[in-house]
Amino acid sequence: MNRSLSTAVRLCSRPWLARTYTSGKETAREYLEKAAAPFEVFDRSAKRMQRNRAAARVTDSREVDYLKDEVAARVSDRLLDIKRRYHTVVEIGAGCGHLAKAVDDDMMDRLIMCDMAKTALERDAGTDYDVLVERRIVDEEAPVFEPESLDAVVSSLSMHWVNDLPGMLIQIRKALVPDGVFIGAMFGGDSLFELRTSLQLADIERDGGIAARVSPLTDTRDVGSLLNRAGLTLSTIDVDSIVVNYPSMLHLVGDINAMGEGNAVAQRLPFIKRDTLLAASAIYKEMYGNKDGTIPATFQVIYMIGWKPDPSQPKPLARGSGQVSLGEMFNADSHKL
Repeated sequence: MNRSLSTAVRLCSRPWLARTYTSGKETAREYLEKAAAPFEVFDRSAKRMQRNRAAARVTDSREVDYLKDEVAARVSDRLLDIKRRYHTVVEIGAGCGHLAKAVDDDMMDRLIMCDMAKTALERDAGTDYDVLVERRIVDEEAPVFEPESLDAVVSSLSMHWVNDLPGMLIQIRKALVPDGVFIGAMFGGDSLFELRTSLQLADIERDGGIAARVSPLTDTRDVGSLLNRAGLTLSTIDVDSIVVNYPSMLHLVGDINAMGEGNAVAQRLPFIKRDTLLAASAIYKEMYGNKDGTIPATFQVIYMIGWKPDPSQPKPLARGSGQVSLGEMFNADSHKL
């Protein structure tokens, strides 16, 4: 039996291997398509269910609006700092309408609230706001709007669950008119560091390893690169920390779930053992507890502003075009050691 015939016999006896051999080009193409797709860190379907389930418990959901309401108010302040009045502003990841509570008709005529969770979006549908509100079911990862049709886009505490942040920002930049603005707020990498550390230590103590209990978050240093990669200019980034005190770690976890902010990492474990949870609570209180018996939870919020390029925007002067010597301005001789 010659070599080629022998190879064919072996492949026929193992059809899964034959498919691998005969579809080499297709497999390579599929591999490249998969490589080009964004890495799936978060389970978006699970996050949609979490948000809808949390919003369905209307009373409990409204009781934990304090954090998102506060951040939305700070996003509104940044929009107010821009001395313009907008006809229509689009909010990506609007949730239950936290930004709608903070804006007024001096800032805009209409606010389009977009979110993938229908129950959350319509939780307060009967509420009257100072501006006209329109609700749309839109996935934050794929915001589809007409090119150059929006004056301003905002997003408050939703971007930290997006798998493809560069793709989302690129779509927003395309939808903005020239000199249009994007304002965003998202949880930063230092958020809930107390909870993260306590759970990791408890996992090591009880199970001998670390599980993905808390979502990975974006580092502040990466936000500027994300805006630049998306083609947004004149970027401004600032960081704020909000510390909230809770009676115990269990109360903190309960509020996080009631906000619809529970763990949605694709590789998460389906449960946490009772003894691990109690051990984490004890570690949390011992390491970070306040003197009055409460425990602090730190929420780091990254605020970002980026503009779509336009010829009217200020630009840096060409290198070497300066006409004044800094040495003369500051009298260099007087600063010699």
